[in-house]
Amino acid sequence: MTGNLVRVLTPEELELQQRLAELTALEDALARRELALATFEAELHAFEHLYLQRVGIRHCELDQITAQISAYMAELEADHQFCPTQRLRQLYREVAKSIHPDLATDEAERIRRQELMAEANRAYEAGDEARLQAILEDWNRSPESVRGNDAAADLLRTLRKIMQSQERLEAIEKRIRTLEQSDLYRLQLKTLNAQRQGQDLLTEMAHQLDQQIAVAQQRLQRLKTQMEDCL
Repeated sequence: MTGNLVRVLTPEELELQQRLAELTALEDALARRELALATFEAELHAFEHLYLQRVGIRHCELDQITAQISAYMAELEADHQFCPTQRLRQLYREVAKSIHPDLATDEAERIRRQELMAEANRAYEAGDEARLQAILEDWNRSPESVRGNDAAADLLRTLRKIMQSQERLEAIEKRIRTLEQSDLYRLQLKTLNAQRQGQDLLTEMAHQLDQQIAVAQQRLQRLKTQMEDCL
């Protein structure tokens, strides 16, 4: 009597199953936190837009100074000569050797490599060695850099995806903490608290700025008059 042979999973295949389940749970948690961050940022951006409309527009007198600064910066950049360091050249060659789109095995990977190379090109032109180093290190730790289709390769890719998800979760939590500590968020909370008490904080701020602008315009006019008297 011949029995059916049951294939025993290798240790790598068993661990791969466990890690895939871990990755699925981690990706679910990541999706929830991504949504929380996106909602937080959208609400903060909406308040920022309101602030700029009601208050920020009162700072338009700064435009002239900003334009002058931009003109000086443009002149300086026109005189700048691109001279990459030896380290910058070496890093760029290493990035190109590892990430070049011609090394892709499918269209999705090619697109990803093209995006990274474009980012590497910008870093090279800016002379940003730290950014090139980060691009190279991120790639070397990425799932896409793993070659092979066996269980060991699949396991390594899965482990790297888990690591990426964990790092992204940490980045999201850090971003949320940063937003909660920002001046804009604190102002939003103050505005909401004032609104509950029947107070329009943004309107009051705009009124104060209007008074300051009027005083500044009067002083500017006096200075112009003094200059004309001296001519």
